[in-house]
Amino acid sequence: MLKPSFVPDQSQQDLRDLTRLRVHLIRDRTQLINRILKVLQQGGIKLSGVLSHVMGVSGRAILQALCAGERDPERLALLVQKSVAHKHVQLVEALTGDLRPHHQFLLCELLSLLEGLERSIKHVEQEIEQRLRPEEEKLARLEQITGVSRHTLHLLCAEVGLNLSRFPDAARLASWSGMVRCITRLNIPGTARKNSKGGSWVNGLPHIERSWGTVACH
Repeated sequence: MLKPSFVPDQSQQDLRDLTRLRVHLIRDRTQLINRILKVLQQGGIKLSGVLSHVMGVSGRAILQALCAGERDPERLALLVQKSVAHKHVQLVEALTGDLRPHHQFLLCELLSLLEGLERSIKHVEQEIEQRLRPEEEKLARLEQITGVSRHTLHLLCAEVGLNLSRFPDAARLASWSGMVRCITRLNIPGTARKNSKGGSWVNGLPHIERSWGTVACH
């Protein structure tokens, strides 16, 4: 007499594999960036204090120059885009450090890993787009919702699907997707809350997308 669990068809399960892989790759990318910033700090380079996106166009140009052996703060500061050229004095100060050959080696290896990881992310995203091409018309309409990005829709399609008839109403969909929290033991004050089984991926969407950010930022 129990109601059957929501078991998606094979195509949706395959799509889940792809979107979840993308999430894992994005998290790996964030960890790599943090390690790059740590190496810079160890070498006395405080680039993150001047550039809001160290892995943007300007930041990457400086990092590539550091990997190539450039150490002159004045020349490094001239590599930035025009939009941040007014920060020249701050950049020179931030780039005046003691980056040793050891740091240079670590930086080059980490940047190489990052570039490979970003290629994989793009490749996975292209495959997701290919799988969802038959639903392009629906996705284009849903993308008009404020605050909903293309990648958010991809993950929602994989986790929830486009056929919502399996959910009796919006409240149950919200509960399944983890937007409504549940308490494990109601009789114990202050008991920790947890997500429903279906919501572990959907509920983390805002954080996932923030961690990816925009690679092409200045």
